[in-house]
Amino acid sequence: MTDREEFETAVKALDSKKAEKIKVLKVGDITILANYFVIASASSVTHVKALADEVEYQLGLKGVHPKSVEGIQSSNWIVLDYIDVIVHVFLEETRDFYNLEHLWTDGEEVDISGLVTD
Repeated sequence: MTDREEFETAVKALDSKKAEKIKVLKVGDITILANYFVIASASSVTHVKALADEVEYQLGLKGVHPKSVEGIQSSNWIVLDYIDVIVHVFLEETRDFYNLEHLWTDGEEVDISGLVTD
Protein backbone atom coordinates (compact mmCIF):
# COMPACT_ATOMS: atom_id res chain seq x y z
CA MET A 1 0.00 0.00 0.00
CA THR A 2 1.40 3.41 -0.92
CA ASP A 3 1.58 6.28 1.53
CA ARG A 4 -1.07 8.09 -0.51
CA GLU A 5 -3.43 5.10 -0.22
CA GLU A 6 -2.74 5.04 3.52
CA PHE A 7 -3.66 8.67 4.07
CA GLU A 8 -6.70 8.37 1.80
CA THR A 9 -7.94 5.39 3.83
CA ALA A 10 -7.33 7.33 7.05
CA VAL A 11 -9.19 10.39 5.76
CA LYS A 12 -12.18 8.30 4.66
CA ALA A 13 -12.23 6.53 8.04
CA LEU A 14 -12.15 9.84 9.90
CA ASP A 15 -14.85 11.31 7.69
CA SER A 16 -17.09 8.25 8.18
CA LYS A 17 -17.06 8.92 11.94
CA LYS A 18 -17.74 12.66 11.58
CA ALA A 19 -14.26 14.03 12.26
CA GLU A 20 -14.04 17.79 11.97
CA LYS A 21 -11.51 19.94 10.09
CA ILE A 22 -9.64 17.08 8.44
CA LYS A 23 -6.40 18.20 6.82
CA VAL A 24 -3.52 16.42 5.15
CA LEU A 25 -0.11 18.06 5.01
CA LYS A 26 2.66 16.79 2.74
CA VAL A 27 5.75 17.16 4.91
CA GLY A 28 8.16 14.66 3.34
CA ASP A 29 10.22 17.40 1.71
CA ILE A 30 10.85 19.19 5.03
CA THR A 31 11.24 16.40 7.59
CA ILE A 32 12.28 12.78 7.91
CA LEU A 33 9.45 12.08 10.37
CA ALA A 34 6.89 11.15 7.71
CA ASN A 35 5.70 11.98 4.23
CA TYR A 36 2.21 13.04 5.32
CA PHE A 37 0.46 14.26 8.45
CA VAL A 38 -3.27 13.68 8.70
CA ILE A 39 -4.84 16.04 11.24
CA ALA A 40 -8.42 15.88 12.49
CA SER A 41 -10.51 17.25 15.35
CA ALA A 42 -13.09 15.59 17.56
CA SER A 43 -15.84 17.01 19.75
CA SER A 44 -15.12 14.91 22.88
CA VAL A 45 -12.53 12.53 24.31
CA THR A 46 -14.87 9.65 23.43
CA HIS A 47 -14.98 10.92 19.85
CA VAL A 48 -11.15 11.18 19.74
CA LYS A 49 -10.88 7.52 20.75
CA ALA A 50 -13.59 6.43 18.28
CA LEU A 51 -11.86 8.24 15.41
CA ALA A 52 -8.46 6.72 16.21
CA ASP A 53 -10.01 3.27 16.56
CA GLU A 54 -11.71 3.59 13.16
CA VAL A 55 -8.49 4.63 11.41
CA GLU A 56 -6.65 1.72 13.00
CA TYR A 57 -9.47 -0.67 12.06
CA GLN A 58 -9.79 0.45 8.42
CA LEU A 59 -6.04 0.39 7.78
CA GLY A 60 -5.79 -2.93 9.63
CA LEU A 61 -8.31 -4.41 7.18
CA LYS A 62 -5.77 -3.58 4.47
CA GLY A 63 -2.93 -5.19 6.39
CA VAL A 64 -1.41 -1.91 7.59
CA HIS A 65 -0.75 -1.57 11.31
CA PRO A 66 0.71 1.36 13.24
CA LYS A 67 4.32 1.22 14.39
CA SER A 68 3.12 2.96 17.55
CA VAL A 69 0.07 4.61 19.07
CA GLU A 70 0.40 7.36 21.66
CA GLY A 71 -2.12 9.26 23.77
CA ILE A 72 -4.71 6.55 24.42
CA GLN A 73 -4.75 7.23 28.18
CA SER A 74 -5.61 10.93 27.97
CA SER A 75 -7.47 10.87 24.65
CA ASN A 76 -6.91 14.61 24.13
CA TRP A 77 -4.50 13.84 21.30
CA ILE A 78 -3.97 10.38 19.84
CA VAL A 79 -1.12 9.83 17.39
CA LEU A 80 -1.06 6.81 15.10
CA ASP A 81 2.37 6.40 13.52
CA TYR A 82 2.31 4.47 10.25
CA ILE A 83 5.90 5.52 9.46
CA ASP A 84 5.18 7.37 6.17
CA VAL A 85 1.82 8.66 7.41
CA ILE A 86 1.21 10.02 10.90
CA VAL A 87 -2.40 10.51 11.96
CA HIS A 88 -3.11 13.11 14.65
CA VAL A 89 -6.59 13.04 16.21
CA PHE A 90 -7.18 15.97 18.53
CA LEU A 91 -9.79 17.20 20.93
CA GLU A 92 -10.66 20.58 19.36
CA GLU A 93 -9.20 22.66 22.23
CA THR A 94 -5.98 20.63 22.19
CA ARG A 95 -5.64 21.11 18.44
CA ASP A 96 -6.06 24.86 18.85
CA PHE A 97 -3.40 24.90 21.58
CA TYR A 98 -0.72 22.93 19.67
CA ASN A 99 -1.63 24.35 16.24
CA LEU A 100 0.34 21.83 14.17
CA GLU A 101 -0.76 23.49 10.95
CA HIS A 102 1.11 26.62 12.03
CA LEU A 103 4.19 24.66 13.13
CA TRP A 104 4.30 22.92 9.75
CA THR A 105 3.36 25.88 7.51
CA ASP A 106 6.12 24.86 5.10
CA GLY A 107 4.19 21.66 4.45
CA GLU A 108 1.94 21.54 1.41
CA GLU A 109 -1.77 21.09 2.11
CA VAL A 110 -3.18 18.21 0.06
CA ASP A 111 -6.59 18.60 -1.56
CA ILE A 112 -8.85 15.97 0.03
CA SER A 113 -12.17 17.36 -1.19
CA GLY A 114 -12.82 14.20 -3.20
CA LEU A 115 -12.38 12.03 -0.09
CA VAL A 116 -14.73 13.76 2.34
CA THR A 117 -18.44 14.48 2.40
CA ASP A 118 -19.71 18.01 2.82
